[in-house]
Amino acid sequence: MLGTIVNVIAIVVGGIVGFLLKGGISQKFSDTVMKGLALSVLLVGIMNALKVNNLLLVIIAMVLGGLCGEYLDIDRKLKTIGDTIGLKLKGRGGRVSDGFVTGSLLYCVGAMAIVGSLESGLSGNHQILYAKSILDGISSVIFASTLGIGVILSAISVLAYQGSITLAAAALQPLLSEAVKADMNSIGGLLIIGISLNMLESHQLRVANLLPAIFVPLVYQLVCLFL
Repeated sequence: MLGTIVNVIAIVVGGIVGFLLKGGISQKFSDTVMKGLALSVLLVGIMNALKVNNLLLVIIAMVLGGLCGEYLDIDRKLKTIGDTIGLKLKGRGGRVSDGFVTGSLLYCVGAMAIVGSLESGLSGNHQILYAKSILDGISSVIFASTLGIGVILSAISVLAYQGSITLAAAALQPLLSEAVKADMNSIGGLLIIGISLNMLESHQLRVANLLPAIFVPLVYQLVCLFL
């Protein structure tokens, strides 16, 4: 759990710095940096999406994951949590729901969050999560300066998401083949691309409703083992 804890601290510290600098960063500079960051996120998504092992499985996973996510309406529930927090803060936190949802998705979805947490749980090696912490800390400064305190609150999602993967990794060790990790990373890459499109404001996708797709390859592996 050490790697995840460091990651959470980096997000909180970066978010606090960004929130304090909120009035000191002009909209012009913020927009430019955010768009540049969005393009970087797009590149990360493409690189991870291309690591696919079983293309058909990834396509099926996106369909099944989307159906499951829409049924559970994950995106709306995440936004509702953010809006509720925003009302309790009486508007002092800025765009709380946007910051919470964007931060939660960006920091939780992708190769580094999944592979880093798995590596941390399976071997006790936290190097991937340490590297992710640096990236998340820097980006949280930018996000919090524009999206407000919700970015800091997304650290809770990171703790729950990465912590759960790390704790479950040891029990699932026999099932975590390289093929499964490759497909999970590829799906994560596709979701990151969706996040980058939202950041660029070219499309507004309910990316959170596609999150269950990440776990379909693992379920597929389980089914294959017991058949």
